[in-house]
Amino acid sequence: MPAASAVKPAFPFLDLKAQYANIRDEVSAAVESVFESQIFIMGPEVSAFEEEVKAQIGCEYTFGCASGSDALLLALMALGVGPGDEVITVPFTFVATVGAIARLHARTVFVDIDPVTFNLDPSKLEKAITPRTKAIIPVHLFGLCADMDGILAVARERGIPVVEDAAQAIGSKYKGRVAGSMGTIGCFSFFPSKNLGGAGDGGLITTNDAELAAKLKLLRNHGSKTKYDYVLLGINSRLDALQAAVLRVKLRHLDEWASGRRRNAAKYIELFSATGVRGVTLPKEPEGYFHVYNQYTIRSPKRDALKNYLQSCGIPSEIYYPHALHLQPAFTDLGYGPGAFPEAERSSGEVLSLPIYPELEEGQLAAVAQAIGDFESGRTQG
Repeated sequence: MPAASAVKPAFPFLDLKAQYANIRDEVSAAVESVFESQIFIMGPEVSAFEEEVKAQIGCEYTFGCASGSDALLLALMALGVGPGDEVITVPFTFVATVGAIARLHARTVFVDIDPVTFNLDPSKLEKAITPRTKAIIPVHLFGLCADMDGILAVARERGIPVVEDAAQAIGSKYKGRVAGSMGTIGCFSFFPSKNLGGAGDGGLITTNDAELAAKLKLLRNHGSKTKYDYVLLGINSRLDALQAAVLRVKLRHLDEWASGRRRNAAKYIELFSATGVRGVTLPKEPEGYFHVYNQYTIRSPKRDALKNYLQSCGIPSEIYYPHALHLQPAFTDLGYGPGAFPEAERSSGEVLSLPIYPELEEGQLAAVAQAIGDFESGRTQG
């Protein structure tokens, strides 16, 4: 078998150039309009985007901000999270989820995940709650919503706000409800690799609570209601008009792109069935859920060897995420050790994400499935 590093992938893991090729003229016109206006911070483009995405998500208030990380930080600031408070979330997520808690000098309390959905397991939530619990952050990982009925039932009984980390899940649904519209506050990321990605960083905060909305609007703009008057101590986290213009164009295509990802996910099931693969576990879409596949993540107990083999065949793949956060050096102060969250730890050693973007050709999907089939059956090139 050739050395993995010697083989260039035949196609990329994510092809943003292919996406851009289909919307180049729309994006160019939108960006040119912003340059003609010379309004680059907030302004009509941001306001228009907030209104359009509000209709998409189905919530009362939306506020663009500088990043998905800032969206989480602003949400917790609006809820008054601070030193001595506890915030519950999962150890199997991107670092920004926990980073927002740590930056406010609150303590992260982890709850293990459901191994099927990779999301917070509601059956483990009750035991994690203490009198210091100030918020719960379920993460809608990989484009699949968490079990919100179970989470919200516990949270409402205890009067605890729920912040949805929907960074990877715009457009996903749970029993007819859209990600970001179910909890107290929703947080989204527009990092370029997301299903709705900008031309740089960007984020969004959603809520149906008028009092929190008023706070969030101030907090993202230095806490200022009118120029040089500061009601709260906020931060500078405004969405750029250029980003809003690009996002407005892409938002018009979001449903079409989600359909393409779902089509490719269905094709993978068909292809894996045809190749008779048994050694990998495919992602599930439970009844009542609508998966938008920001990532298409399989599981394999031989993950590292499989990834190396795919690379040797020119097949791209990525690992989200190779280490559970409770075992990362940045969070050793939380006091968790190996074995504390077995499902998160096992997932971090088994997950492998495959190309899923809508512009993939059927032959490329078939090449991925065939390579995995060859690996699992031992039909590898020596």
